[in-house]
Amino acid sequence: MRIPYKTMLETFTKILENRSLAPQDAALTAEIMAGNSLDGVYTHGVNRFPRLIQYIDKGYIDIHAKAECIHSAGAFERWNGRLGIGVLNARAAMGRAVEMAKTHGVGVVAMANTNHWMRGGTYGWQAADAGCVGICWTNTQPNMPVWGGMDKKIGNNPFVLAIPRSDGRHVVVDFAMSQFSYGKIEEARLHGKKLPVAGGYDSSGNLTDDPVEIEKTARLLPTGYWKGSSMSIALDLIAALLSAGFTTGEIGRNCEEEYGLSQVFIAIDQGRFNTPEYSDDVIEAVIQDLKSSMPMVPETHPRYPGERDFKVRMEQLENGIEVVPEVWEKILKL
Repeated sequence: MRIPYKTMLETFTKILENRSLAPQDAALTAEIMAGNSLDGVYTHGVNRFPRLIQYIDKGYIDIHAKAECIHSAGAFERWNGRLGIGVLNARAAMGRAVEMAKTHGVGVVAMANTNHWMRGGTYGWQAADAGCVGICWTNTQPNMPVWGGMDKKIGNNPFVLAIPRSDGRHVVVDFAMSQFSYGKIEEARLHGKKLPVAGGYDSSGNLTDDPVEIEKTARLLPTGYWKGSSMSIALDLIAALLSAGFTTGEIGRNCEEEYGLSQVFIAIDQGRFNTPEYSDDVIEAVIQDLKSSMPMVPETHPRYPGERDFKVRMEQLENGIEVVPEVWEKILKL
């Protein structure tokens, strides 16, 4: 089914206000969640909204808390998220990183004790819209095995890179350290589809593209096998050390669900080093070279990272956001 963006935004806002969020916090949280869905990232938008409300109802999220800086050193700040709303904390942290980048050329905010940021790419787009290269990542609860193991020890720790273009069609990479996020696996199951490639192991220890089997075993396949596993460990350690927050293992031991996370936000002001024209020319040359590649499937062409998001956004603004009916019914009951 299709839901107009305005309807989704108003529905989310009303539900959040009914949970006693301040009007401005409810409106901005709804805008981010609906915006994720608008860009086609339903897994961390409309599909994830019921879990956000569940975490508020259970008290895992403190709706009145505001993230605060607890230590500053030049272009680096360490923040305590105070278990506030994850999307608002992340937006504020990247906003502050951008402010420091405009002053120093680069800005870094490391935040501990925060909640799920939903779609990490949101903050990459935020940095790029401000003319900055954006780099950010988060750790998670233990949700996949370390390479060579069978039980959940590491997180799939999403990682984002964003490169700004003056026309707003930014290059944005947003990926987890698992071949597919749990949200993508859930989305495939909800649509009765297989994954495009193997994404984990079944109960017999075989690689599978069946989302139902992967959800049963929780044995996600790391991106790039041992490489994704190693990246997960490194990102977890850097985030925890810079923020003085929990590692993935500590989140698993100390928290009932996925909260108390550690995150890093970096912004680099492109305008300090290059003119917009120079940057655009370099990016456009790379994109055109990629698009000249011989396609595997006739009448298709390779996409640059972030290209689909922009196109889906424009299409869904006009035609409404795709929603699984069962998910929307669940939201309306909240």
